[in-house]
Amino acid sequence: MNSRTEKRKNNKKRKWLYWVGGIILVLLLIVGGFGFYVWNQLGNAIETMHTPLARDDERQKETEGRFSQKESVNALLLGVDERSGDRGRSDTMILLSLNPNTNSMIMLSIPRDTYVNIPGRGMDKINHAYAFGGTELSVQIVEETFDIPVHIYGRVNMEGFEQGIDALGGVTVDNDFAFNQGGTSFPAGEIHLNGEEALDYIRMRKEDPRGDFGRNERQREVIAAAIDEAASFTSITKFGEILDILGNNVQTDLDIKKIQTLFSDYLSSRHDIQTLELQGNGQMISGVYYYVVPDEEFSRVSSEISEHMDAS
Repeated sequence: MNSRTEKRKNNKKRKWLYWVGGIILVLLLIVGGFGFYVWNQLGNAIETMHTPLARDDERQKETEGRFSQKESVNALLLGVDERSGDRGRSDTMILLSLNPNTNSMIMLSIPRDTYVNIPGRGMDKINHAYAFGGTELSVQIVEETFDIPVHIYGRVNMEGFEQGIDALGGVTVDNDFAFNQGGTSFPAGEIHLNGEEALDYIRMRKEDPRGDFGRNERQREVIAAAIDEAASFTSITKFGEILDILGNNVQTDLDIKKIQTLFSDYLSSRHDIQTLELQGNGQMISGVYYYVVPDEEFSRVSSEISEHMDAS
């Protein structure tokens, strides 16, 4: 192996730019790269994105302590469709549990039609929580439904997801079967997607025999492909464009210090990802489709996440 090839391989190993998230949820995290310029620009973007939740002092202290003590944290990623004058609904809800001590992660894609109790509204689809009360209520419902704490969140407007994919030059995925969605044909096999196509790709579920589960799998596939593209991303001009997209379309309660801690202590958890699926069945209730999950299934998922958090 000559020195040039070895240098190229070493460069590819640098932790540069990662799109986490999500939904259909994407959050760009930056490591290394262009040094002071990167962190200065990132700091400006984080200041725009930073939107803390109304948490009590005890919960805030718990989250701060977990980061400082390098303990497991749970994150809720929301991908939302927002249009002018309309808050929209959470199109994608992904619950992540990151354990830095075992370098592992649990990823749970929550079906958007999941039948849950929403305070003041009664039983309804879980993705309606965002329409009723935004991120605050979405986090509350996930905590109450699964009986686990949500320490941090990331919320991404799906329009920003599309723009971000375009800024990266698109993504390449391996499509299991041919289908049509949004006026675009997606053949089976390896395909390259621009932002609009990627959004259609992850939204399709009616032609998928697995319904929401197949849709969730495509979401994870596109996120992984975006990470691969971002890891080799080297355009400092495009970097500024991506940060502009982030600032306009992402909200998170992470500040610059917590993001730096995620880079140094939690990022390796992405190398060992366990995917959980919430088992239930579709039912028509008063003429509306819901995904009904037994209480014991919620308890099972809660126990698995709690055990993962406590593992060392």
